[in-house]
Amino acid sequence: MTDIEIAASVQPRHIAEIAEKLGIGEEELELYGKYKAKINVKPDPKTDNLVLVTAINPTSLGEGKTTTSIGLADGMAKLGKKVCLALREPSLGPVFGIKGGATGGGWAQVIPMEDINLHFTGDLHAITCANNLIAAILDNSLQQGNPLDIDPTRVVWKRCLDMNDRALRSIVIGLGGHSNGVPRQDGFNITAASEIMAVLCLAEDMRDLKRRIGNIVVAYNRDGQPVTCADLGVTDAVAIVLKDAIKPNLVQTLEGTPAIIHGGPFANIAHGCNSIIATKTAMTLADYVVTEAGFGADLGAEKFLDIKCRAAGIKPKAVVLVATVRALKFNGGADKNSLTSEDLDSLGKGICNLVGHIENLRDVYGVNVVVAINKFITDTDAEIKFIERECVRQGAEFAVCECWAKGGDGSIELAQKVLKAMEKGGGLNYAYSLDMSVKEKIEAVAKRVYGAGAVEYTAKAESAIKAAESIGKGGLPVCIAKTQYSFSDDMKKLGRPTGFTLTVNDLEVRGGAEFLVAVCGSIMLMPGLGKKPAALNMGIDDTTYEIKGLF
Repeated sequence: MTDIEIAASVQPRHIAEIAEKLGIGEEELELYGKYKAKINVKPDPKTDNLVLVTAINPTSLGEGKTTTSIGLADGMAKLGKKVCLALREPSLGPVFGIKGGATGGGWAQVIPMEDINLHFTGDLHAITCANNLIAAILDNSLQQGNPLDIDPTRVVWKRCLDMNDRALRSIVIGLGGHSNGVPRQDGFNITAASEIMAVLCLAEDMRDLKRRIGNIVVAYNRDGQPVTCADLGVTDAVAIVLKDAIKPNLVQTLEGTPAIIHGGPFANIAHGCNSIIATKTAMTLADYVVTEAGFGADLGAEKFLDIKCRAAGIKPKAVVLVATVRALKFNGGADKNSLTSEDLDSLGKGICNLVGHIENLRDVYGVNVVVAINKFITDTDAEIKFIERECVRQGAEFAVCECWAKGGDGSIELAQKVLKAMEKGGGLNYAYSLDMSVKEKIEAVAKRVYGAGAVEYTAKAESAIKAAESIGKGGLPVCIAKTQYSFSDDMKKLGRPTGFTLTVNDLEVRGGAEFLVAVCGSIMLMPGLGKKPAALNMGIDDTTYEIKGLF
């Protein structure tokens, strides 16, 4: 059975029943049909039992990090724990592209999976609209006499679209005469990379959201000074567009475990975590909270720990590091088309990737690590045993996870290991301090987490760093945009590369999100579609509207 067929085979419980498990009353629930709802609960965390799920560097097929997160929560529920998931929302771009959705797989899914993977409750559309409202007001200001003296060549705010569309990366707008606006070069980012997405996910409440929106830098004037949303006078209008999107969404797993899904910034080009509001709401309502961060631990976990935890004042008591046989073989040089065949040689060469992530989490950040070996049906006993022996050598707790095939029953051992690890308490060290210079912070992540030997900056990046520091933004955390497939900024450097040179091509100020984006390698803020996008395999029934081909 496909994921969508499995999801369709399970009868969801009414969302009010799921809300009741968390003590959410009817007056705190805004229904979006029978199986999903917005919740109005003031975040006031009652527990610090927070678990972060991250992963080794993945293949392009994904390694089941969200699936493992869901399975872990279901496993905890089977052990009698009051648990809640806090996950990110999927983006339509990957859904119709190659990566797929973000609702898990097999018997470890959140439902209704079609709704969640498509329009859900409209949050991403609201974020897209809010982003483009700012762009429209900005260009109108240019047209209407340019009272803020904006330099049209230094507009940094881009439009966005929740779709992979490479043709929109670099465009020219305002063509066709004076009445159509001021001609200038522009472009689109994918919605998940929009600063509005980051702002929504890092805001504590509506007041903080408005503060952050007002601080967004959209352009620079002819004197080189930043122009913000507050200067444009658009802060409250943008907040109005986001008035419902700021509320977290409640759904359920196939086994009826509550799941709060809210916000979805990419981890390779943004900070990769669900909203602070969602995580803290879950920590308010449940005794145990399972959350995740995007892609590998070098990206998602680093940003979760160095950016989100610092902003929210939270820390995980345990970190689950998801590893798969196939990803480790790929990191050891195995051909992507042969990953289903036993290959202990490639596994032995690629195991260093797992070791690198264990060492980072344990030695750099000081967190309790449990390795989840996400088992696929093609994995052999010899391959699984090989990974287990390496975990023993590293002194890392581990468990084989079979939640894809068995749901919560396949995650019991993992849940037990995680609960035991949490009993040790939770410490957290950051990779850098905020009083370091911008370059020192970038280099701390590059050398301590990625394993780089040096960092080089293009002339454009050098200029951007000086400009950021000159306007008082040098004290912000750094959010490094790079490939998810390698510790380095080169997706072809697999395994555990060390001593390489990380190249910073540009630096972008995110005044509202309150971090600096260091753009490395050839990373694109607007992805493109592959040769055969997933959209080409989808269908919908004319009468029942049943969707097919959505995973």
